[in-house]
Amino acid sequence: MALTPRRLNRSTLARQMLLTRESLDPAEAVRRLVGLQSQQPGSPYLALWNRLEGVTAEQVDAAYRDFDLVKCTLLRGTLHTVHRADHPPLRAAVQPTLRAHLGDDRFAAEPDEAGPLAAALAGRAAEPATKAELESWLTEQGWPGTWWGMRFYAPLWHAPTGAAWSFGDRPSFVAAPAPDLSEEAVAAGLAELVRRYLAAYGPATVADMAQFAGVRRGRVRAVLGSLDLVEHPAQTGPPLLDVPDAPLPDEDVPAPPRLLPMWDNVLLAHHDRTRLIPAEHRGHLTRVNGDFLPALLVDGRVAGVWRPADPGVEVTAFEALPGPVWEQLEDEAVSLTGFLGDRPSPIHTRHLAWWKSLPGGETRVLGG
Repeated sequence: MALTPRRLNRSTLARQMLLTRESLDPAEAVRRLVGLQSQQPGSPYLALWNRLEGVTAEQVDAAYRDFDLVKCTLLRGTLHTVHRADHPPLRAAVQPTLRAHLGDDRFAAEPDEAGPLAAALAGRAAEPATKAELESWLTEQGWPGTWWGMRFYAPLWHAPTGAAWSFGDRPSFVAAPAPDLSEEAVAAGLAELVRRYLAAYGPATVADMAQFAGVRRGRVRAVLGSLDLVEHPAQTGPPLLDVPDAPLPDEDVPAPPRLLPMWDNVLLAHHDRTRLIPAEHRGHLTRVNGDFLPALLVDGRVAGVWRPADPGVEVTAFEALPGPVWEQLEDEAVSLTGFLGDRPSPIHTRHLAWWKSLPGGETRVLGG
């Protein structure tokens, strides 16, 4: 029987721990989720709050401080938080994508120089160093204009700076263990990434897998034969691939409201984003400069946006919501307000300008 869009929605939510919060420590949860997009430092914290029972911001602080969780450039060439043990295979998986950045005119060296240059830079970053310090060192060593490419390519993690969300606006970097970037390691890393992706976001198409990883579809197809996968027919479009025995809940399983952070990976993980984002709302959520606003999920699909208020949480629904849903959202807002505590807003001030262009809808301040 073909999987309906609604059953696909429930399957993804179940694997993402968005149907029921689960009791896991933050580091193990991130392993299960593959990674959390992390341009905004507070977003991984909120992603985990949405998924874990009783998690505190201090627990996430500790995971970053101990480098159980590491923040670096990986999937789609963007900042992600991943488990320390997952960094080597994931870094190998996206090696061709990151290396492609070195063909940009902003990288003032030849791509073939990248390996020795990255190794030298990692040696300089054996202890945490700021962008300015590393850029200055590269210039002193006779490699001016190479930081732009090295920030993508070199084996560097962001070093926690002790800011409110572990990382401030001025990042510091520290060397990661040098990954194996041989052809064999790159292929094995991508196979592992595809398998883990399907377990966390599937069932999915080749286009979905390539979208999530930020790699060419041909590379995904090349590793599928090495994996033990099952195939599900879809109501429309190509067949959906999956790992055996993964959850496939019935489509009538309830999906409670959630207040997702900016750039939550569950909203970015598929080529066809209508699995969670109604087509009519996509333009309200995804802004012209690539910003992805904090999303309100209702019945498993985006139904609005939210932002911190003083006090509480301001929720703007794009459509009319029934009273019981607002009651559930009140509970979520109270919990979120407690989680945030005295920490600053996890939404940068510059992002707030987008609220002026939202469609008309009902707005309520909850949890105050």
